[in-house]
Amino acid sequence: QVQLVESGGGLVQAGNSLRLSCAASGGTFSRYTLGWFRQAPGKEREFVAAISWTGGRIYYADSVKGRFTISRDNAKKTVYLQMNSLKPEDTAVYYCSAGAVVAGREARRYEYEYWGQGTQVTVSS
Repeated sequence: QVQLVESGGGLVQAGNSLRLSCAASGGTFSRYTLGWFRQAPGKEREFVAAISWTGGRIYYADSVKGRFTISRDNAKKTVYLQMNSLKPEDTAVYYCSAGAVVAGREARRYEYEYWGQGTQVTVSS
């Protein structure tokens, strides 16, 4: 079992930055694909970014490409999401996830076995 705990959310103005962290405990963290998803009120949970266990494959949703950066530190069992040039439409609860994801399916939420409790990000205009 892997436990995931997100941190770093908050309220920021549009154009500013935030860095989310997700610390893991238990399980074989270094072997899992790690992902970030988000869910806005009244909307489905959507894919944001994912990184393979080696860090060699990284994927982003089109809506965040060029603004967000995912990274991982296997020694610290932590995954990060650096979010720059934030927009009001980025407002959501952000969740980190982990799983033995089949290559090519990183954007599919049901591929991930473990989820954090989420952290709120609010971007004001």
